[in-house]
Amino acid sequence: MDGLISIDRSAKPIIAVVFYSTYGHIGALAESVIKGAEATGVTVKPYFIEETLPKEVLEKMYAGGSLSPKYPLATPEALKEADGIILGAPTRYGRVPAQVSALFDRTGGLWATGGLVGKFVSMFTSTAGQHSGHETTVTTTFPFFAHHGLVYVPIGYSNPLVGEIESVQGGSPYGASTVAASDGHLQPTANDLAVAEHQGKYFSNFVATFVKGKNAA
Repeated sequence: MDGLISIDRSAKPIIAVVFYSTYGHIGALAESVIKGAEATGVTVKPYFIEETLPKEVLEKMYAGGSLSPKYPLATPEALKEADGIILGAPTRYGRVPAQVSALFDRTGGLWATGGLVGKFVSMFTSTAGQHSGHETTVTTTFPFFAHHGLVYVPIGYSNPLVGEIESVQGGSPYGASTVAASDGHLQPTANDLAVAEHQGKYFSNFVATFVKGKNAA
């Protein structure tokens, strides 16, 4: 009918996996998150958050892989397109690094227009130690989520591996994480990767259920 907006009820939900990784730990978790999300049948769009440090500085940090990302660079437009966003970032003193904050600072237009209001978000991270920001890195990002009207989806203890205590590993009710050690020599454990894959599935199914119900209205 004239004047009515046509809704494509067959459209798949879009899940954006948006992450920054300095040494590859977050990148490894991201691949498991992507795998889990894809298993649900949603459209998964991975994005890398642009590096802001110069090559010379990264070389002194024994890093630099972030200058040649595997995926397209994240933009505010990519965030707006998604029904759900899974954000991945290492911790810097219990909060996200400057690279992620730089992306946040570019979303003023989305804030002004309400472009992210009502969308869903979840988060995964990497820290140096067992008590180095697995939860605070998420909670200190909540102001950004709140100002944009994003709805946070935690995983709780929906996977028993979140509460595993037999070995050093990451993970919390807020989302997947890993322990990298202060020199970065540790890599995500099998449990870390399993929780990350679970988060991708859990979040994507959550968002898909909402989108299906919204389109049926």
